Amino acid sequence: MARHPFLNVFRHFRVDEWKRSAKQGDVAVVTDKTLKGAVYRIRGSVPAVNYIQLPKNSTQSLGLTGRYLYVLFRPLPSKHFVIHLDVSTEDNQVIRVSFSNLFKEFKSTATRLQFPFVLEARTPQRDLVGLVPHGARWTCLQLDLQDILLVYLNRRYGHLKSVRLCASLLVRNLYTSDLCFEPAISGAPGAKLPVTPMPREMAFPVPKGESWHDRYVHVRFPSDSLKVPSKPIEKSCSPPEAVLLGPGPQPLPCPVASSKPVRFSVSPVVQIRSPTASGQAPLAPKPFPEISLSQERSEASNTDGPGFHSLEPWAQVKASDIHTAAAGTHVLTHESTEVPVALEDAGSCKRFLPDPVLRLKGVIGFGGHSTRQALWTPDGTAVVYPCHAVIVVLLVDTGEQRFFLGHTDKVSALALDGSSSLLASAQARTPSVMRLWDFQTGRCLCLFQSPVHVVCSLSFSDSGALLCGVGKDRHGRTMVVAWGTGQVGRGGEVVVLAKAHTDFDVQAFRVTFFDETRMASCGQGSVRLWRLRGGALRSCPVDLGEHHVLQFTDLAFKQAQDGCPEPSAAMLFVCSRSGHILEIDCQCMVVRHARCLLPTQTLGGPHRQKQTFSTGPGIAISSLSVSPAVCAVGSADGYLRLWPLDFSSVLLEAEHEGPVSSVCVSPDGLRVLSATSSGHLGFLDTPSRVYHMLARSHTAPVLALATEQRRGQLATQVGLAGAAPGGREAGVWHTAPVPQLYDFTSSEEAPCTVTFHPTRPTFFCGFSSGAVRSFSLEAAEVLVEHTCHQGTITGLTATPDGRLLFSSCSQGSLAQYNCADPHWHVLRVAADMVWPDAPPSPSTLAVSRDGRLLAFVGPSRHTVTVMGSASLDELLRVDIGTLDLASSRLDSAVAVCFGPAALGHLLVSTSSHRVVVLDAASGRIIRELPGVHPEPCSSLMLSEDARFLLMAAGRAVKVWDYTTQASPGPQVYIGHSEPVQAVTFSPDQQQVLSAGDAIFLWDILATTERAGPVSAQAAYSPGLGTGQLEDAASRASELPQQQVPKPSQAAPPQLGICARPPEGGDGTSDTKNSGASRTTCPASYKAFTPARASRGPHSAKGTSLPPASGEWLRLKAVVGYSGNGRANMVWRPDTGFFAYTCGRLVVVEDLHSGAQQHWPGHPAEISTLALSHSAQVLASASGRSSMTAHCQIRVWDVSGGLCQHLISHHSTTVLALAFSPDDRLLVTLGDHDGRTLTLWGTATYDLVSSTRLPEPVHGVAFNPWDAGELTCVGQGTVTFWLLQQRGADISLQVHREQVPETVGAGELTSLCYGAPPLLYCGTSSGQVCVWDTRAGRCFLSWEADDGGPQPGILRTGGGCGPSCSRLVSGGSTGRLRLWAVGAVSELRCKGSGARSSSVLMEHELVLDGAVVSASFDDSVDMGVVGTRVGTLWFISWAEGTSTRLISGHRSKVNEVVFSPGESHCATCSEDGSVRVWALASMELVIQFQVLNQSCLCLAWSPQCCGRPEQQRLAAGYGDGSLRIFSVSRTAMELKMHPHPVALTAVTFSTDGQTVLSGDRDGLVAVSHSRTGMTFRVLSDHQGAPISTICVTRKECEDLGVEGTDLWLAASGDQRVSVWASDWLRNCCELVDWLSFPMPATTEGHLPPSLAAFCPWDGALLMYVGPGVDKEVIIYDLSQKQVVEKIPLPFFAMSLSLSPGTRLLAIGFAECMLRLVDCATGTAQDFAGHNNAVHLCRFTPSARLLFTAACNEILVWEISGR
Repeated sequence: MARHPFLNVFRHFRVDEWKRSAKQGDVAVVTDKTLKGAVYRIRGSVPAVNYIQLPKNSTQSLGLTGRYLYVLFRPLPSKHFVIHLDVSTEDNQVIRVSFSNLFKEFKSTATRLQFPFVLEARTPQRDLVGLVPHGARWTCLQLDLQDILLVYLNRRYGHLKSVRLCASLLVRNLYTSDLCFEPAISGAPGAKLPVTPMPREMAFPVPKGESWHDRYVHVRFPSDSLKVPSKPIEKSCSPPEAVLLGPGPQPLPCPVASSKPVRFSVSPVVQIRSPTASGQAPLAPKPFPEISLSQERSEASNTDGPGFHSLEPWAQVKASDIHTAAAGTHVLTHESTEVPVALEDAGSCKRFLPDPVLRLKGVIGFGGHSTRQALWTPDGTAVVYPCHAVIVVLLVDTGEQRFFLGHTDKVSALALDGSSSLLASAQARTPSVMRLWDFQTGRCLCLFQSPVHVVCSLSFSDSGALLCGVGKDRHGRTMVVAWGTGQVGRGGEVVVLAKAHTDFDVQAFRVTFFDETRMASCGQGSVRLWRLRGGALRSCPVDLGEHHVLQFTDLAFKQAQDGCPEPSAAMLFVCSRSGHILEIDCQCMVVRHARCLLPTQTLGGPHRQKQTFSTGPGIAISSLSVSPAVCAVGSADGYLRLWPLDFSSVLLEAEHEGPVSSVCVSPDGLRVLSATSSGHLGFLDTPSRVYHMLARSHTAPVLALATEQRRGQLATQVGLAGAAPGGREAGVWHTAPVPQLYDFTSSEEAPCTVTFHPTRPTFFCGFSSGAVRSFSLEAAEVLVEHTCHQGTITGLTATPDGRLLFSSCSQGSLAQYNCADPHWHVLRVAADMVWPDAPPSPSTLAVSRDGRLLAFVGPSRHTVTVMGSASLDELLRVDIGTLDLASSRLDSAVAVCFGPAALGHLLVSTSSHRVVVLDAASGRIIRELPGVHPEPCSSLMLSEDARFLLMAAGRAVKVWDYTTQASPGPQVYIGHSEPVQAVTFSPDQQQVLSAGDAIFLWDILATTERAGPVSAQAAYSPGLGTGQLEDAASRASELPQQQVPKPSQAAPPQLGICARPPEGGDGTSDTKNSGASRTTCPASYKAFTPARASRGPHSAKGTSLPPASGEWLRLKAVVGYSGNGRANMVWRPDTGFFAYTCGRLVVVEDLHSGAQQHWPGHPAEISTLALSHSAQVLASASGRSSMTAHCQIRVWDVSGGLCQHLISHHSTTVLALAFSPDDRLLVTLGDHDGRTLTLWGTATYDLVSSTRLPEPVHGVAFNPWDAGELTCVGQGTVTFWLLQQRGADISLQVHREQVPETVGAGELTSLCYGAPPLLYCGTSSGQVCVWDTRAGRCFLSWEADDGGPQPGILRTGGGCGPSCSRLVSGGSTGRLRLWAVGAVSELRCKGSGARSSSVLMEHELVLDGAVVSASFDDSVDMGVVGTRVGTLWFISWAEGTSTRLISGHRSKVNEVVFSPGESHCATCSEDGSVRVWALASMELVIQFQVLNQSCLCLAWSPQCCGRPEQQRLAAGYGDGSLRIFSVSRTAMELKMHPHPVALTAVTFSTDGQTVLSGDRDGLVAVSHSRTGMTFRVLSDHQGAPISTICVTRKECEDLGVEGTDLWLAASGDQRVSVWASDWLRNCCELVDWLSFPMPATTEGHLPPSLAAFCPWDGALLMYVGPGVDKEVIIYDLSQKQVVEKIPLPFFAMSLSLSPGTRLLAIGFAECMLRLVDCATGTAQDFAGHNNAVHLCRFTPSARLLFTAACNEILVWEISGR
């Protein structure tokens, strides 16, 4: 080591030859001027494709054992770099350690560590984490690999396996060494210095007279301040919370209350020196309400005060039993890192009262992982046993249960100490998680990971100071572990005392009662005695002699009569599967006696004889337990036997229904606990010789559950059915703590579903054989059996009056029975009614509460059918597949449930993780709960008072507040270890039952008082009838126009069957945000609702960004406005500046010429805008994307349109922005989760202050008359902030005022200042209240909107004169009102006696949706208003008019088509509209509207069909109809119905006389465009939806077929058919049939299958779709083969071919558009969309390209082609 103190890695592995190393992407050798030598330069923004890797293959290893790794590198400015190290531990576990400035936070898993590499400039303008600043210097990164593994993973370092250096850095070399060098000192390592100098070969050159630290950076990680032991930490201690290297600031020693930006990090910090850096110390915090604020800049302030969190994974888990509540979602569990529970973001809405609403009362079940874990408490009063993931303590005398909750998988082992203080439990999931509990309080004291992967046995010492566990390690070897637990109850941790591997099998392990250091084990052919001494576990075998071949199963120690330890006389009893019991002397380690239990039987005798011990083959003994007087034995023949210790004759025996798996004698020796492998648990009372059953459990998951309230009985009976290969039983139980009443078992068939007769002591059960049987609860026998079904019974339900019973089977048949008849005869059997593949479920069939309606999923999975229960006449069929057409995979129904009869609601759980609430009479959507769970809900139930909605959501039970329209999200209750199969309410509505692995009984803690009966009118007003749906056409020139029914208090118009509702707006159902009704005030106002999340752009290999000067596309126009934001439009009448947002773009438009500018750059959808008072600066804020950890705020120069500053601070969405009156400050407001109010200085946009608010705030505004005052409004409070300047610091004086009760219930949602000192605030209940800001009181309020919704905006004039006498209010009803408020100033003096009669409404306008933004001139005479449906209106109060300025589609745009002359284009949308636009100006010309239908496809007739003025549009709709519109006459010419289901594609033939249409069932219909007659239907693609139909004139003559047209159809099953046709001669012939390979996995939504003919070569077609590879396939029809493949970075969502140039446009789900030049093979990628680019279309001249993502349309101009 003295001769070779280090290893040059690059030289050793000959990196320059690239034989033992690998390079990828832009890697080159360059000369660096600073180092004056060759270095390796790695460029490229994608780390995955630009890197150097050592060694070359992942199967090889560097094998470098040096403790320190030295990386000599320099990051490239304004870029991101990544360094990956694969480090192997001593036990050969590979850990990936990564450093990057791309990471925003530290992350740790069992196999991965991610450290954000902080490159920090000592200037306030630099962000802490992010891009490399300019001036980055060469860095010596010194990594202590040993300490990194010890500190963060508690693992021993073995060797360095591989290194990968990725993207945007210069690398000189890598070195490894066991010495810690000081890089600033260069010389020979052997020099006598207090530090070890850096060897000259490794050192950076330093010119004479200069300092090393002025030129280079040294980063040592972990730092020297982290003192770590030389061996792994055995207890769960936390590593240091922050690692700040170099001269950076150190973490605070303790939490402090401060609003200052405080920096915390677990990463290396590199400080880049700046000549302006100052060393000022931060100011000390001042007490509230005056908060001292420093001007120091931080990446993110700690808004709750500094928090310290452990980095050691298992130390993060607190040991207390808590009820976690976050963001409106509640989880009843212990905190655990085993299975993270994703808490859904529901905002700050009204919460459940009480919280939680459910409390676990009882568990029916036993076992789960095994049935061997059951034991007595030391006082003998209770039994402890596992029920899957729950540990149950059952008081045997009272039947009362208490629970230990926290495990997320089945409990595999239990142990209780001798004083009932500590309970230990192990979880079955690998690796095994163990918990220590305070047995008396039920509190989890400690959670830790066991080195044993699956713990099968635990044993405590009598004092509880030692815990031993046995199981298998990850290699399958048996391991024994001893933990010290003596300090756990006194604040200490669990420590590993010793571990030992053994090659002998261990089936049972016990710590002796007389010596805590001695143990015993038994297994296959071995009995061993163990001892813990000197930190090691050692064992020695017992000489078994001839018994060494036995398979031992259990052991027990004999205790002394007086209870005193007698080690000299300690005897060990061991049993075996051969029936032998050995008595072993522990002192001499010899077998004293050996006996065998024989199955003797008297031949011909009617009774069995008592058993005796002898020799020969015996009965398998699975367990034994020994008391001072008797020995209890459990055997495989199902008997529990009690023997004296001399085994002379059996004393007692009890027969069980299955093999006995465990026995345990109580401490007093009077009771013997026994468990069977069939799930039974009970005890034998020896004095009374009576056996008591404690628990009975199904041996398979419970599939169905039913409840019934018996007349004359207080208890509720519950019927349960379990079905699996091992469990074929049905049971009937009381919910009171008494044993099971009945058990019905079938040996040949499995029960699948069950239901009670509502009025008789009978229940019905359906079986896998197709039989339906009724069972008598009085006689306990089968009454009647019916076998009308041929498949497994999937559904069973009865009407509430008990007159009718319904059943369904897996063959799709539905049967109706007459239950009024004692023999309940079959009335009807209907075939092909129910979805045949539906799994057995209680929610397969549903009967309304009044018994009049029957609902089920069928005949396909995409439809829900509602029938009359008596007649079975079909009343309604709702196509669920049309409810969400955003993806290529159709939605399907999973479960159905009726609400109370008064509501008339039908709830449908779908495969897209939604619950849709339908009107059971009309099928219209009433509301929707989106994203209720990552998996479909298999069972749901609504309480009788319609207050609570239950859902079976995976392994959890979710409870929703059904009455709250703006739902705060569900409460989530976990405890089941397997998916919950059924949930229901008890008949008295006081309890909830959930069934899965076991049956859980929950008490409902909410009050049972009701305000009155549920009324349909009170919940939802009736809408329009189905017959009222009409087609409408209107001209855009007649603006303003009313496209939808006028907003009112009535519910949205009803939908036709199979119709998808229009999205957004009033009078319609918004499928993205329909959790709240449009006419019900939400408890929390959500100002910004982001569009559906999509993946960010450029997230895979192969993306090709265009050069700055050579872009093929230039964004020309944007069609649309983001109506889901708030205050995301600004207008300044004096300068004419007008800007609004559309997705991720800021659109600046000239209202006179219509010319647009587009300011891109935001990574996510923009939420809000703010214009400075000078109109020179615009601020825009966007939400957080998947690629960024913080939201982004951009500050734009209005004159140049350039982004001047970029702010990344808020971790949640920014709701509001506001400039101070003097434009010196900018305030930003985080949403209801972040609750952060942040001030920025506009000179340099440094952080001035950041404060976390105590409650959600919905709006913020500066006082226009005083730049030092700003106000926030939120939940019931108004907060006044007074800014005071003190030198360089700014302090805030805070004053809060509660909203007076006279204003009414609700939240303050908007505000604006009036004449001094007035402040107007809008509430969520429709009120406007006026505040005196000087006195801090509210003195006046009035009802501004009689519809009750919250005012979304309030605006007054900008002057002190008459302009302040007018107020504009707007809310969710779309009503815009102008108020005369001139007299309000005089009313201020009257205080609370002021009356609102002096406030008069001058004008009112009704717009097309909720008002979300507004800008008015100073006189409030005119302004611009934005609505939620995506419309911008120009308002003139003088003329009383509203003129539409911007009008985009409110829902997804499905198609864009062009007129033959390219003068116009047409679009269609799911909102049911077809819009015709002037192509030159993109102004709306004509709109055809079909209410309550989705327009899914569109085609423009070709030029040859007639004169231009006779051009027509063909539009396909969701109900299967096809409409022909005349463009010249603006009228519908023809309506036909060629399809029974939704159309998905339509096109004209080349002569325009024929229309080809395809539907989602795969049928292609050919119809006359003039007569509407369908004369041909092609079913070749049946079963898969048609995704596209393309028609071209047949030009290739060598295809071997005749015809004038060549057309193709592509379907969702990756098939394309090509046809030649001559429709005038009714000729159509198949040319080719193409089938493309399916992808390797079909999880999730598949991309569409698209095909098109090549316009520049008639023999070619292009295809994209899901497949093995992401590519464009070019197929030659004449050669019948694939001629070319173009690789793609992602799967394509849209496809278009340019007719004029050889350009190919492809849209991706990653919000990216790719343009491919097929002539040269080059490509360019373009961003700008906020969602998946699902549509792209070239104009016929190839001058323009239209792309669509959701409802936004971008128009691109093709340049340079």
